[in-house]
Parts: sequence; C-alpha cells; structure tokens
Amino acid sequence: MAATKPMTISLPADLLRETQRLASVEATTPAKLVELALRQYLTSRRWQRLRQWGADTAKRLGLKSEADLERFLRRTRPRTRGRRR
Repeated sequence: MAATKPMTISLPADLLRETQRLASVEATTPAKLVELALRQYLTSRRWQRLRQWGADTAKRLGLKSEADLERFLRRTRPRTRGRRR
C-alpha cells in the first residue's frame, strides 16, 4: 500500500455526524470512508470523461447506432488471416 499523507478537510456538521456514525456502524474510520468516497468519485469522473469522449467521437464520425459502429469497424479494421478468437 502506498504511504499516506495527512490532509485536513472541513465538513458541514451534518455530513461529519453522518460520516462518524457510518464509520462506527462499519467498524472503520472516518478517514477511510472519505478515502473510499473520493476513490469512487474519481473513478466515476474517469468513466464520465470516457463516455463523453466516446459520444464526441461517435458524433464526429457520424455514428448514430450500433449498426453504424459495426459497419465502421468492418471498413477500418485490418483483415486478419486465420481463425477468429
């Protein structure tokens, strides 16, 4: 596991209470809950950016359906000899 560094954050009172309550229920620390929440947020943002890139690329290429995508891939992928996987 990577070394940790301390960081001070400020939370609204209600969010702090809920974090402390949940940490107690889940037998963990408030810091661990915040770490997990931040990791989940960052993962969600990465997926959001990837989906947006895909939508932008599809629009730029004029792809409006999965059938359009399949036709595009058949036209642009190099043909390979031998068996398919």
